[in-house]
Amino acid sequence: MSVPNKSIAIYFHVHLVSDSTGETLVAMMKASTAQFRNATALEHLHALVRSESQMLKTLDDIEAKPGVVLYTLVNEERRKMLENHCAKLNIPAISILDPTLSMLGRYLGAAMISEVGAQRTLDAEYYNRIEALDYAMAHDDGQNVTGLNSADIILLGISRTSKTPTSIYLANRGYKTGNIPLVPNAPLPIILDNFDKPFIVGLVAAPDRIVQIREQRLVGLRQNQQTDYTDADRVRDEMREAKRMFVRKGYKVIDVTRKSIEETSAQIINAYQQSGRETR
Repeated sequence: MSVPNKSIAIYFHVHLVSDSTGETLVAMMKASTAQFRNATALEHLHALVRSESQMLKTLDDIEAKPGVVLYTLVNEERRKMLENHCAKLNIPAISILDPTLSMLGRYLGAAMISEVGAQRTLDAEYYNRIEALDYAMAHDDGQNVTGLNSADIILLGISRTSKTPTSIYLANRGYKTGNIPLVPNAPLPIILDNFDKPFIVGLVAAPDRIVQIREQRLVGLRQNQQTDYTDADRVRDEMREAKRMFVRKGYKVIDVTRKSIEETSAQIINAYQQSGRETR
């Protein structure tokens, strides 16, 4: 039997499904994957899943990018939808709080209250974060560009520069964040030049790293053909043009190569505050 090469990097999709903010899932996922040195989780946070339509969209995303599913869902109907769909696709799924809740229930001799987000105090900060999460999901991947005038932060970057997960993380910190993908031969929306309030950040990364992540994404989608999307020369051109545009526009530039979402977000928050915007 051959021994696996321990130096080979492994990328895999992790779907975090919650009817609350998903912070518990993010913390658990980070702590768990840290124990696997060569494994990198491609995180997909599905927060505030509180309706059947939201769950159906989540299930479509899971099917399109199969991997591992971690969830915290109070609603029994939506739990069953998720569990049955994952079982049908042979995708491992685990409710991370069930063992702890079961143990506490047996020890205390009491039933849990089954209240979404019961651990959170419903104060102004909490509602700001919920609003920011709703905003991030409504303004993800170039959606509702005109509405981005009210954003705290706008992220720009070519495909696979971690725009969406960074937006969600910043939203969890209370910052209304939107993001716009840079697509080859497609101009940036002119309306951005008229925005005064948002802090605009350009995300960049080493082209080789982008190619690696894109190739892994195609593997996850079961699409193995060579395309411009993963062509090294094309990716270098994309990144070069993005950097030139960021400098020309005077946007803050942050290199996300080998950075965690937390590290990137911390840099963005520091730059946001240093820019003179209102601090939180």
